[in-house]
Amino acid sequence: MEKRFLLSVIIFLGCSAYAQVQKPIDLVNPFIDTHRSRWFFFSSACRPFGMVNLSPDTDTKESWSSGYLYNSPNIRCFSHIHAWQMSGVAVMPTVGEFKGHLGMDVYQSAFTHEGEVAKPGYHKVKLTDYNVTVELTSTMRVGFHKYTFPKSDESYILFDIGAYLAHGPTSYAEAWKVSATEIAGWEIMERTGRRPKDTPVYFYARLSKPFDKIITWRERKISKNTNPERISGKDAGLAVQYKTEDGEVIMLQVGISYVSVEQAKKNLDAELTHWDFEGVKQDSYNEWNTWLSRIEVEGGTREQQIKLYTDLWHALLGRRVVSDADGRYMDMTTDFPRVKQVRLDSSGNPLYPHHNFDAWWGSHWSLNILWSMVYPEVMDAFCNTMVDMYKDGGLIPRGPAGGNYTYVMIGDPAASFFAAAYNKGIRNYDAELAYEGLYKNAFMGGIRDRAGYEHRKNACSGGMKYYEEQGYVPEERPGMMGMHLTGASMTLEYAYQDWCLAQMAKNMGKEEDYHFFMNRSKNYRNIWNPKTGYMQPRMVDGSWMPDFDPLELTERGGFCESNSAIYSHYVPHDMRGLIKLYGGNAKYTRKLNSNFEKSEPYGFFRTSKNKEGNWTDYGNQPGTGMAHLFNYSGAPWLSQYWVRNVKAEYGDVTPFGGYKDDEDQGQMGALGVLMAIGLFEVDGGAAAEPIYEITSPVFDKVIIHLNRKYYPGKTFEIVTENNSKKNVYIQSAKLNEKDWDKCWFYHDDFAKGGKLELKLGAKPNKKWGVKVLPPSYD
Repeated sequence: MEKRFLLSVIIFLGCSAYAQVQKPIDLVNPFIDTHRSRWFFFSSACRPFGMVNLSPDTDTKESWSSGYLYNSPNIRCFSHIHAWQMSGVAVMPTVGEFKGHLGMDVYQSAFTHEGEVAKPGYHKVKLTDYNVTVELTSTMRVGFHKYTFPKSDESYILFDIGAYLAHGPTSYAEAWKVSATEIAGWEIMERTGRRPKDTPVYFYARLSKPFDKIITWRERKISKNTNPERISGKDAGLAVQYKTEDGEVIMLQVGISYVSVEQAKKNLDAELTHWDFEGVKQDSYNEWNTWLSRIEVEGGTREQQIKLYTDLWHALLGRRVVSDADGRYMDMTTDFPRVKQVRLDSSGNPLYPHHNFDAWWGSHWSLNILWSMVYPEVMDAFCNTMVDMYKDGGLIPRGPAGGNYTYVMIGDPAASFFAAAYNKGIRNYDAELAYEGLYKNAFMGGIRDRAGYEHRKNACSGGMKYYEEQGYVPEERPGMMGMHLTGASMTLEYAYQDWCLAQMAKNMGKEEDYHFFMNRSKNYRNIWNPKTGYMQPRMVDGSWMPDFDPLELTERGGFCESNSAIYSHYVPHDMRGLIKLYGGNAKYTRKLNSNFEKSEPYGFFRTSKNKEGNWTDYGNQPGTGMAHLFNYSGAPWLSQYWVRNVKAEYGDVTPFGGYKDDEDQGQMGALGVLMAIGLFEVDGGAAAEPIYEITSPVFDKVIIHLNRKYYPGKTFEIVTENNSKKNVYIQSAKLNEKDWDKCWFYHDDFAKGGKLELKLGAKPNKKWGVKVLPPSYD
């Protein structure tokens, strides 16, 4: 314990007095917006990107409105996997008459928020029906439970291995007694419409006290066979029984793996060899503090500080590690499962973890920017994961689940992810192989040709034939299958992704490819209708889609999870070209400003209930760059104004607000961080020479600690003068003590470290930041 304490002191030496008084984990509030959670949204006992994401589950059916919901009255179990299309290993302590075989509807327990604690790496809650206090923490691959029981001859710990969890049922499961303190087993997650193959998860569990008895069940009947210490089948489960004294503590450790039971045991042995629960909890706190402290802030309100660090926590949480401690992982990209191995260093240690994640769709305005600035090693790990999947299955993925290709959403958003990484010098992966895979994805037969969740072998609903031949993807194409079939969205996103490939090709010396993709990136112009003044879907014969409504949110409107009013501003790579289509800076500024004025009464949030507010949307990805676009039209003061207003609208720190809609594994959290610190990249950081646009931060000081393995500088500071709720407008600026009259600066200046000083005021300075607008398209 002394060594751990000294390490935590060393980590925080040099931090501000503020940070020494209150650590970032003390400001994270995991309960924010948990009244309508999503399965992967809430993971309290979890390390950064942890394979184990241990937390209470109040609701266990469906991917949405599941996991931990603040207003739900009962806890159904404590499960170990809360990931994109992944779940598993449900555990529950009970007391009294045995009901484990009857299912969660029967054995669930009421709980109380009184005394409940949730912090990064820890959760404490009381099951009031059983008078059991549950505490949870974890390592990367091991869940650690601490149960304080009442006096009883009938205390149980249930392993409900056949339970239905979130995305679908468990198709088959098996568990068995290894010893009087050890249980092992495996579960098969039944395939879903998104994850196309049955996917196994394995576990190996240790208990701190030998159990008295084992009870097994299958299909709601307690087993009475000749081998009660082993159970298999559908809807199967196993429980261990104890006699407990009042206040007796029994602890449980559960190691998991997607490879085998043996690997689950190896993970347990590698990461947890003792029963010091408090020590593991403190280690988790220290690890989270190390990650979260890469960004330090001073000033702002306490609520703004809480929201910042909770946003940052989300950005480091949702996209899970799926490789074992030795670097092995399960590849499900081909007809048969195969165990693969990540690259190892000279000592035999994994160079990076292999990850599970939802699509990068929209991450160019969130994770791509934040991670490349503050956590470049994370970008490297995900780039390596995607390159490994290309070697395994022949495609750079959009979003893998348990080693499966899922074809989630549309296009090839990995193009912007790789371009941002490569062009910022994040290159500890096979970049040539990555580019090869991205190039393949940009043509017929690549991943762009698969519409959302289109799993058939000869996929073509992504419309690349039309995009290559006609320069746009039409609506109502023959033979369409899958979801998200909207051709207008595809056209705009393909054009942006072409530009991203061009920028990567430019820095890789691929001149011919650079010119080809630059030329094709202009295809967004092919769906601009000058008569309506919107991006408008077109039909196969070239005609405009009839009955066009720019506020229509359903796929009848031609846009994916959005509408034309929002997507008509989706040209991140060529804002100069887009603004010209609108008639110039002044006309574009008026149009965009009108969008914000119309949507402000509706909280900058689109809804199907009232179209009048559907002019902007900060609840889903396609519209999350809009407030920053004024920087490109010569009105940076409006970016400053609207970014601060949007940020305030999404500043709730209660369980009943804060994100409003789709917090996709940290994307909205990362966006919240960027808006709070006043830096952004409309083009997603993918430019050959990346830049950052400047808005006004909500804090007096922001210190970003740079990773010295990637960037030469030590810190980049942003300091404001006269910051307040009303003083949102930049009056003047200095960069490294020199007067700065641009609303942007190069990533190279950021990477070298330095200081950006901003003087703020209550009235806009319309002369600042307008002489040299941010570069676009080159």
